[in-house]
Amino acid sequence: MTTPAIRYGATAPDLNPSNNCRDEISVSETDPKPKALEFFAGVGLVRMALEKAGVNVVFANDISKAKARMYALNFDENEFVLRDIRQVTGAEIPDAHIATASFPCTDLSLAGNRAGLKGRESSLVGEFLRILREMEDRRPEVVLLENVPGFATSNGGRDLLSTLEFLNRLGYWCDILALDARHFVPQSRMRLFIIGTISPPAIPYGINGQSSLRPKWVRNFLATNKQLKMFCLPLPVLRHDSGKTLDDIADKLPPHDCAWWSSDRINQFLEGMSKINASRTEALRGASKVTRRAAYRRTRGGRALWEIRADAISGCLRTTRGGSSRQALVEGGHGELRVRWMSADEYARLQGALDFNWESIPETQAKFALGDAVCVPAVAWLARNYLIPLVKKSPDAQRNFPPVNHEFELWPVGDQGEETLLRKFG
Repeated sequence: MTTPAIRYGATAPDLNPSNNCRDEISVSETDPKPKALEFFAGVGLVRMALEKAGVNVVFANDISKAKARMYALNFDENEFVLRDIRQVTGAEIPDAHIATASFPCTDLSLAGNRAGLKGRESSLVGEFLRILREMEDRRPEVVLLENVPGFATSNGGRDLLSTLEFLNRLGYWCDILALDARHFVPQSRMRLFIIGTISPPAIPYGINGQSSLRPKWVRNFLATNKQLKMFCLPLPVLRHDSGKTLDDIADKLPPHDCAWWSSDRINQFLEGMSKINASRTEALRGASKVTRRAAYRRTRGGRALWEIRADAISGCLRTTRGGSSRQALVEGGHGELRVRWMSADEYARLQGALDFNWESIPETQAKFALGDAVCVPAVAWLARNYLIPLVKKSPDAQRNFPPVNHEFELWPVGDQGEETLLRKFG
C-alpha cells in the first residue's frame, strides 16, 4: 500500500492570515458550498456526512496515524493535518463557515472511567474551544460538537454546563439535541449534539413537538440552567426507525463459511446466557425463516454474560478493544443456529458509511475506527436541516436577536470548586 501524503505537523492549507473578515467567506451563488473544519477527524465519517449534505471540508485534524491512513484511502489527504490538537493554533486554521468536533468520549461514556473533562482524553474538547477563541473574528459562524449522552451527566452536569458557557462567551448561542442512529440505520446509537451559531434565529426556544430530539434529560438540564444563551430551529419530524434490519445489512455467508463459530464455541455461547436470552436464541433457531440478531457481552453480577437483542437492529457499535466490546451476529431459522463476529463491512453499513474503503487495513483496526466514529446519515441530516440553513441564513433561520456580547467577562460556572474549561482556557 502506498504511504499517504499526510502532513506530519504541517501548517494548515490555504492559510491567508490577512483574510480575517467573516463577510469575505460568505456563501454566494458562485461558491454555494459552505466550508468546514473537521477536528478529531478519525477516519472521516463526519466529512463523509458533510460532503453528502453539500459541504466542502477544507481542514481536518487527528492524532492517530492508523486513522490517518484510512482517511487517506477515502478522501484527499492534503486537507489532513496529523498532529496533536494541543499543538494546533487558531492562527493557522483556514477560514470556514462550520467547525465540527467529535471529541473523545473515553472519560464521558458509561463504559469508561467517568473522569469527565478532567480526564486525559475528553478534556481535549477544551483545545477545540481554545482554537476557536484564537481564531478571534475568523471563528466559524456555526459549530457542531458530538459525544455520548453521558456528557450530559458527567460530573453532575457541570462538564456540559462549562462547555456551553464557554461557547456562550465565544459568542455562540447553542442548542442541544439527542439524536439516535436508529432513525437512519439499523443501529441503536444515541448521541448528544451541541450546535452553536454566532447569529441565532429569532425563534423562542422550545420543543416544537420534537420531544424525541430533546428528551427529558435534555429538558431537565435546560430547565436548571436558564442563564445559558440558547436557540433552536424547527426540524422535520423523524420516523421511529430506518425501516431496515440486520437482515438488510448482513453479509450473506454460506453455512460452511469459516467465519461461523464451531459447535463447541456456540455451546459456550449458549451456556453464557441468562434464561431470557437463551429463550430468545432458541426462538430464533426455531423460526420458520432465517433471521438475524445482534449479541454482545455484558457484565451482570460480576459475570460476563451474552445478551441477544429482542429486535432486529444492532446495539451501539464500540471500539473493539476486547471481546466485550465486539458484537456478534446470530443467524437462526429452520432449526439451525450460527454465530460469528460482525465484519468491518457490516460495521460500515451500520454507520451508514456505504462507500467506506478500508482496503488492506487490518479488519480489527477498521472495526475499532468505525466503532469510534459517527453515523453518517444522522450527521448529514443535521447538516442539511440545521447547519447549512444557519450558514445560508434561510427563511427558517432569519436573524433578529440582540447583539451578542463578545467580551470575555467572567461568567459564573456551575461549581466554583471545579477546574472548569473557563479557568483553563478563559
